[in-house]
Amino acid sequence: MNQDQDHLNLLSIFHYIVGGIAALFSFLPVIHLALGILFLIAPQRMGGSPPPQFLGWIFIIMGGGFMLIGWAFAVCVILAGRYIVRHKHYIFCLVIASLNCLFMPFGTILGVFTIVVLVRPSVKALFYPSEDLVLAV
Repeated sequence: MNQDQDHLNLLSIFHYIVGGIAALFSFLPVIHLALGILFLIAPQRMGGSPPPQFLGWIFIIMGGGFMLIGWAFAVCVILAGRYIVRHKHYIFCLVIASLNCLFMPFGTILGVFTIVVLVRPSVKALFYPSEDLVLAV
């Protein structure tokens, strides 16, 4: 096994790990979701004057939206790890590596290393074995 394949295998493992961490962090907005449901179901428990009903809906929509976005991101990171080890969907892996840079600190490190490895001509040849790669400088 050559060095490029070793790097791709390690990147794949780290994508699974960062995807799992991202999925766990995606559960944080469940607090907002629960608070929004509490605003709607039992506003009298909040003490003082009850909050307006639209505030509960805002909490539910925003919390649920952030959870869904986080889960979608986590799934995409895990899929990128799977595609990296199988040498498929080069552009998808590159885009997810770029988006990983926004997920600090682990995603940033993983994203930068993934981009560095994926832009190598020898690695690109693994993803596109049947085509002649013409490198424009």
